[in-house]
Amino acid sequence: MLVYLARRPSLVILLLTIAALLALVAAITFGSAGPSASALWPQLFRGADPITHSIVFDLRLPRALTAFAVGGLLALAGVAMQVLLRNPLADPYVLGVSGGASVAALAAMIAGLSVLAIQGAAFAGALGATCLVFGLSHGAGGWTPTRLLLTGVVVAAGAGALVSLLLAAGDPAMLRGMVYWLMGDLSWASSPIGLLALLLVAVPVGMLAARPLNVLARGDVQAQLLGVAVGPLRVALFVSSSLITAATVTTVGSIGFVGLVVPHLVRLVVGSDHRRVVPAAALAGGILVTTADLLARTLLAPRQLPVGALTALVGVPLFLMLLRRAHPAT
Repeated sequence: MLVYLARRPSLVILLLTIAALLALVAAITFGSAGPSASALWPQLFRGADPITHSIVFDLRLPRALTAFAVGGLLALAGVAMQVLLRNPLADPYVLGVSGGASVAALAAMIAGLSVLAIQGAAFAGALGATCLVFGLSHGAGGWTPTRLLLTGVVVAAGAGALVSLLLAAGDPAMLRGMVYWLMGDLSWASSPIGLLALLLVAVPVGMLAARPLNVLARGDVQAQLLGVAVGPLRVALFVSSSLITAATVTTVGSIGFVGLVVPHLVRLVVGSDHRRVVPAAALAGGILVTTADLLARTLLAPRQLPVGALTALVGVPLFLMLLRRAHPAT
């Protein structure tokens, strides 16, 4: 089946598009409050009452679109990071961007700031961590993927220690909200317009840059021989993936394994050509997070589960399966 789909990448994109639409429809249809699924759509077509209209268009639809945009952006950031570091284990959070955002956001929560101020602090922390990693990874001979990766791991570890201290020092009454934010919580999301616009820009830009990405993934020497400006391309990948990650973390907190697992699954089906990988990853990432958020809202309704925990539960077995497939037992 995978071989059949690999020979027909257009069919894969079409199937993912249909699955994305179905995931969005399901996210709008099901919830912990409001009319039943069988009664919702007839009401909408006939003209819903104000309460149903508010539930669908003010709560469920914006949250579903935010989840889709976050998933697509994290998957694209994962694609960029794996090309940049030439490491299949790289993901959007490996460079400490999430850690920097978490430290700043938790500090703002402890200070009692507003939601908007918390989001601003998270974005500033993410950019600060990005600049710190980029500055520290520069050595006498410039920076290499290995040096960048190691610096990011160290900064992420330091940020994790600060997060633990902030959680221990914070108000116990605020602890639940802090932990939920750290594990991914789309109830913080407001308007999806900004993230959707970023996704709509990132996908065509990634497809236009497919050729240099394909060459860079094969190594610096081959890329330079084929006329690719390796240095500027590396900087562009680093900055773009960091900004994308910062935007998503600022909005919904940390949602792991999307940028790690989705690019692997996509390459397994459509191959390594980034003209196919980029749109397929954006769609698959959006489907994963939208579905995870739907489950987070409905499994234990009216209680909500952290979305990041559900994506991890899905991502861990998938990643182990991919590792086993890549390294079969002899």
